[in-house]
This record gives sequence, structure tokens and C-alpha cells, in this order.
Amino acid sequence: MTRAVHQTATGVLLPWPGLDRRYGPWPSGVKVHVWDGVTPHSEPGREVLDGIGLWVMPYAVPDAIRLLPRLPRLRAVQSLSAGVEKLLPHVPAGVGLHNGRGLHDASAAEHALALILAAQRDLPQWVADQHADRWEPHFTRSLADARVTIVGYGSIGAALERRLLACEAQVTRVARRARPEEGVHAVADLPDLLPSTDIVVLVLPENPGTVGLFGAGELAALPDGALVVNIGRGSTLDTAALLAETAGKRLRAALDVVDPEPLPAGHPLRHTPGVLVTPHVGGGSTAFRPRAERLIVEQVHRFATGRPLLNPVSRD
Repeated sequence: MTRAVHQTATGVLLPWPGLDRRYGPWPSGVKVHVWDGVTPHSEPGREVLDGIGLWVMPYAVPDAIRLLPRLPRLRAVQSLSAGVEKLLPHVPAGVGLHNGRGLHDASAAEHALALILAAQRDLPQWVADQHADRWEPHFTRSLADARVTIVGYGSIGAALERRLLACEAQVTRVARRARPEEGVHAVADLPDLLPSTDIVVLVLPENPGTVGLFGAGELAALPDGALVVNIGRGSTLDTAALLAETAGKRLRAALDVVDPEPLPAGHPLRHTPGVLVTPHVGGGSTAFRPRAERLIVEQVHRFATGRPLLNPVSRD
């Protein structure tokens, strides 16, 4: 259980200024400071760091983690990322960790849908034809009536499902454990589900149970021409096994996350026909900032009044 945050320190460190102007004044007694994690010479001094009780970490600034050992009265860390597996080991015992669940649902789901549509409707080919002054129309696959299996069915998976259903696809839900009351299958059911899957979408976090989860056996179970989409973590999909299947054009892939990442210049995934790669930008859209700002404001008010913060991350 994540315990309520008490005001043993009243300082709050935020990544963005001006939230009080847009959302109303901060609660009395809270001292708000701003650090974006990147601006030179802007890092708070010792007198500020000693009083920080709640830190909302800058988004997509991995090096910001260096501040953690310098916050002696820290009670809670708010990450704006949904996945916090790499951050968790660095958060001291007794300090609550809260993730950005829900902030990226719309952006990530849109990006997954864009990858799927681009692959199904041959958009990379049409772009290449445009630049080469070619005009060679042909029939393509469709998303309508396609059988899509979402592996890692959580809030992002649910957001994607809504968009897929609007496109008249058929959706199968898969999570770590079966939830029959929600129509969710277990990962253990994949051998039975994959042979009838046209598009599989991986929305998996990185942990000991998911690294390499989708490997040669799972890929081999997919029918010829199936599309493999990954918007979760690159390490959950076996890159070598995927290359073996896509090099022979048996399977296709659309990937926003890869392993290794960033993808080195000249890596085979960059040049394999039928493979579309984007540089881990699924969460990076204009939909993110307003949602993140509203979460930050809510968390600061909860912190100020001693109420439990939203989105606690279990240590188990």
C-alpha cells in the first residue's frame, strides 16, 4: 500500500512554470520551485533541495535522476512517464513513486493506429513512389475486418481498441493474467490466439517477465503476411527473431520501440522491406502536455492536503 504523503517538507519541484496562472493559485503553505532538468545553471540550490517533499520529474530527461540523492526530505516522486521500471530502483525506500498512467493513452494509441494504417495501406511505398515520380496503383490490405490482438491490454491498449473498433477491426485482448469478466485472455493463451491474428500489437512494459516474451516461437505462430507492431518496450520483442521473419518477407513490422535503442545507423531493421520504424515518439504529441499539467496540479493539491497521490507504483 502507498501511504499518504505528509507535509514533512512543503517544497514542490515542478518541470514547468506558470501552472498557477492557468489553473489557479497554489494551496497556501506550498513553496513551488521550477527546474526543467536541462537549462544550464538553473539547477536549484541546496536551500531549495533540502525542503522538497514532492518532485515532479522533467519528462524525457533521463539525466535528471541525478537529483534524487540530493533531496533529503523527499516524500514522493511523480514521473510523467507511464513506464517507470528503470526509475524504480533509484527511488529511496520510504519515498512514494507515482507514474504518468493515462497521460500518453491518446498519443500512443494514435501513433499505433497510424503505424497500422501506414503498414496496411502501403504508405511508405506511396511516399517512395511520389519522390520517384512513379504512379503505380495497386490494391492494399485493410484494417477493416482485420483480426488484431493487443498484448498488454491496459489503459493504452483500451484507447487503441476504441480506435480500432471505429475502423471496423476485430480486437482480442491479452494481459499477463486472464480477466474473464472483461474478456481479457492470459499471455499463456497466445499459442492458441496467434495463428488467427492478422495484426499483433505489443504494449508491454519492461520487466523480468516481459523481456523477450515475444520471440521466435510467437512469431512463427503468426500467419504469413501478419503485421507485428510494438509501441511498448523494444526489449519485449526478439529483434533477431523478427529480422529472420521479415527478411524473408513472411512477416511485416511497424515499430516505435526497438532493441537496441536508439537504432544504430546501418542496422538491418532500417533497411528491411516491410519494416517501418519510428524513433520512440508514440507519446510525443500535443495531447500530452495538457493532460500532464492537469495531473501535476491535482497531485500538488493532494500533497498540500495530505491526501494520497494518484497513480501509486507498487514496490512488489
